[in-house]
Amino acid sequence: MSLINKPLSLKRRTMLKALAAGSLAPSLNAMSDSAVATPNIIRKAIPATGELLPVIGMGTWITFNVGNNAQAIDNCRDVLTTFFAMGGSVIDSSPMYGSAEATLGAVFERSPSLSRSSLFSASKIWTPSTNQGPDQFKNSMQLWNQPNFDLFQVHNLLNWRAHIKTLQGLKEQGMVRYVGITTSHGRRHDDFIAIMKAVKPDFIQVTYNVIDREVEADILPLAEELGIAVLINRPFQGGRLFDRVADQPLPKWAGDIACDNWAQLFLKYVVSHPAVTCAIPATSQVAHMKENMGAQLGELPDMAFRQRIAALFS
Repeated sequence: MSLINKPLSLKRRTMLKALAAGSLAPSLNAMSDSAVATPNIIRKAIPATGELLPVIGMGTWITFNVGNNAQAIDNCRDVLTTFFAMGGSVIDSSPMYGSAEATLGAVFERSPSLSRSSLFSASKIWTPSTNQGPDQFKNSMQLWNQPNFDLFQVHNLLNWRAHIKTLQGLKEQGMVRYVGITTSHGRRHDDFIAIMKAVKPDFIQVTYNVIDREVEADILPLAEELGIAVLINRPFQGGRLFDRVADQPLPKWAGDIACDNWAQLFLKYVVSHPAVTCAIPATSQVAHMKENMGAQLGELPDMAFRQRIAALFS
């Protein structure tokens, strides 16, 4: 039985009207309520537990690294408000991302109306020092103003042996619900595969998009085999995919899977892979956030449709 909701009747414009009328973002702490509130959002299950996540999340690399710029923080608040209003849940950050974690905390502090009930919080340990791993976790808690995290990951495998032990200990203490490892830009895939087999983390995070497809050959099938959830970074290839199609109209057949723009077609290609749980594109623009979140609506492409999308870039 498929765990993916595939309604065809409600497109993004209709959803926005419904949200404007007062619909609430879903709560992952109350699955039955979220299923009623936003039945049209495509969700996938975390293999380890069956917990459902919306297939489009939000990254914070560069976009939330705004320092103390009050106007930029307000803009991040608008982006985050739109994310939650359209059913968003998964937010991913890292100490590597400059002030991104502090920005998230500031936005939540300045906007008490933003409910964290739907938040699936994900951050990372990123340090070569074994002793600094627990300190980074505590610092992230303080910056986010979180009592615990849903997911904590070892960023780019840095000192992974030590930090995996730290995170597993935090999981046992109830401070973290899921443990993961990450890589990006296609780096260290052989090491990554070996660690997946040895550790079997709850989550992995890798780069995947319609151009960068190396993980289709080995990492994604292995994740399926081992029952590991998959987050996808760089689903737009750092924005370069949009440069590739700058002068090209969206194919008419994209409407068959309820895609109104290139962003939705790119994202649906990514999250339609059976191993992928959630993609985490980053943006600093409300309009782009609305486009991204629209990829949670409608139908996901089947294998033949995925090949049609990939053929545009072969």
